[in-house]
Amino acid sequence: MSRLGNQRPLENLNIAEFDLMPSPKEIHDRVPISDRASDTVYVAREMIKDILDRKDPRLFMVVGPCSIHDPVAAYDYAQRLKMLADEVSDTLYLIMRVYFEKPRTSVGWKGFINDPRMDDSFHIEEGMEKARAFLLQVNKLGVPAATEALDPIAPQYLGDLISWTAIGARTSESQTHREMASGLSTPVGFKNGTDGSIDVAINAVKSSARPHSFLGINVQGRSCVVHTRGNSYGHIVLRGGGDGANYDTASVALAEKALVEAKFAPNIVVDCSHANTSKDYTRQAVVMSDCVQQICDGNQSIIGLMLESNIEAGNQPIPEDLSKLKYGCSVTYPCNDWPTTETIIRKARDVLKHILPNRPR
Repeated sequence: MSRLGNQRPLENLNIAEFDLMPSPKEIHDRVPISDRASDTVYVAREMIKDILDRKDPRLFMVVGPCSIHDPVAAYDYAQRLKMLADEVSDTLYLIMRVYFEKPRTSVGWKGFINDPRMDDSFHIEEGMEKARAFLLQVNKLGVPAATEALDPIAPQYLGDLISWTAIGARTSESQTHREMASGLSTPVGFKNGTDGSIDVAINAVKSSARPHSFLGINVQGRSCVVHTRGNSYGHIVLRGGGDGANYDTASVALAEKALVEAKFAPNIVVDCSHANTSKDYTRQAVVMSDCVQQICDGNQSIIGLMLESNIEAGNQPIPEDLSKLKYGCSVTYPCNDWPTTETIIRKARDVLKHILPNRPR
């Protein structure tokens, strides 16, 4: 028998199946961006850049559910947020947190794109189209959207409807995500590592600011070498870590010093959830109040805040019978309810409305 006949199977040994995915262009054609949505995205990106450049004295706030699982309830939330955003717009620029992908420490629901039916059927093609449709709906309302970039292919499907992007604590150290961020069209916030280290985030800002070349796909879905220009609007997000919170005055000062030493603008976003609350979502108001007080006391580096919020407080497990899901309640990390969200944002606005205009730029 020839050597060719003796060749053993070596590829895709643990692959059960390949399902074809529509190309980004096909999804775009099915859910085309509207003029209203395009205007929302363009204006929001420019506003965030102006805040980062200190041309706009306001703070931007990324506010919304830990993850999107019910587009109906999420749009209800977006409508409420729009009214609040208009009310506080002289001081705070609100952006809706619209997270479709969930990185898991071990196992769990991976998010709306991966499993839109929440039954482990993984109709990713369906999830991607529905995610785009929801983003379009929100932007048409005049509410800009923020998301976490997890899958490096997803921005080709959704990127034109995103105004601010986060790179999570588990992926800020990933070269793949730094390369992706260097080509994103939005400002990008890199979270500190899960151990609390800010070096990971600062190195990510440094890396993503430079051009990169890497393997990816284009809008037609073809594999290609992607060449990026670099993203000059990277910044860090303090979210706490294994050693505890890092939103306090001393931690913020250390982050400022590290950014300046790395020759970057001291732009800091504080995540008022996660390890900054010791995983107690009810403490988000405490974290936010502390950051507001730091600004009142002269802090110049905190330019943004993140808040996890939904219609109902807390979270819930995903039941086998999805009809038993509680409306407007998170199925991932627990969130503040809407009345609490309104209260703490209005309070921040009332305190900061006379402070921020006089902040040194």
